[in-house]
Amino acid sequence: MAGKQTKVIIKRKKFIEVDIPVIKSKVELIGNSNEEIHGRTIKLDLTRQLKGKSVEATVKVELENNKPVANPIKIKLMPYFIRRMIRKRISYVEDSFETPSQNSMISVKPFLITRKRVSKAVRKTIRNKCKNWLQDYIAEKTDKELFNEILMNKFQKTLSLYLKKTYPLSLCEIRMFDIRRKLNPEEIPKIKPKPVEKKKEDEEVIDQFAEIEEERIRKAEKEIKETQETASKLEKANSDASEESEPTSKKPRKSRKKKESEEKTE
Repeated sequence: MAGKQTKVIIKRKKFIEVDIPVIKSKVELIGNSNEEIHGRTIKLDLTRQLKGKSVEATVKVELENNKPVANPIKIKLMPYFIRRMIRKRISYVEDSFETPSQNSMISVKPFLITRKRVSKAVRKTIRNKCKNWLQDYIAEKTDKELFNEILMNKFQKTLSLYLKKTYPLSLCEIRMFDIRRKLNPEEIPKIKPKPVEKKKEDEEVIDQFAEIEEERIRKAEKEIKETQETASKLEKANSDASEESEPTSKKPRKSRKKKESEEKTE
């Protein structure tokens, strides 16, 4: 007798939609269920979304309310974009360090290009100021806030304006921004309360000058109004006097022909 044949049932994999809120788009991954694609990483080219700036983002799939959502874990600026930005007679400054945010330990690699060639002392000052600013800024933000600000170029613009006081930059970018590990509760940095800025003496003097200027303007407007009123009163009085001086009735003059006819009749 022939042996019994067993049927092998094979489940077909399907396309599962994954939401990427950072770039407000969706991708599809092949899998059997949401739990199967949990923990997968996807590499995305964001050149079109960032209008020509060549950035590669790595996102990791996580389940939020049983729905797959991909959050960024790494942003990398492509090397050929940096080579395209470098010119002759300039200096570039780069650094690499790890600093904690409100969620995780982050590896940061800033890349700065000055407008002209500068000395080693200026480059060192820019590097130290950049590192101190980044450590203080990142410690007060969450991972999602930081990735959003980098992709919107808000992060780089704020840093560039801060470093402009030392030396103006032609390029201020984050070459790499990578999440290394999650922080333990005791490792999370405390947010320092920002001190309230007191008014300086110069600002008070400026306020006093502004008040004096406002008083002068008010006085000038009052004088103009008074002169206009007096002028209108004088004009009205003159018009009334001219109307009274004119005769009320005038005798009509006789014509020449009428005079001659009257003389002949006499």
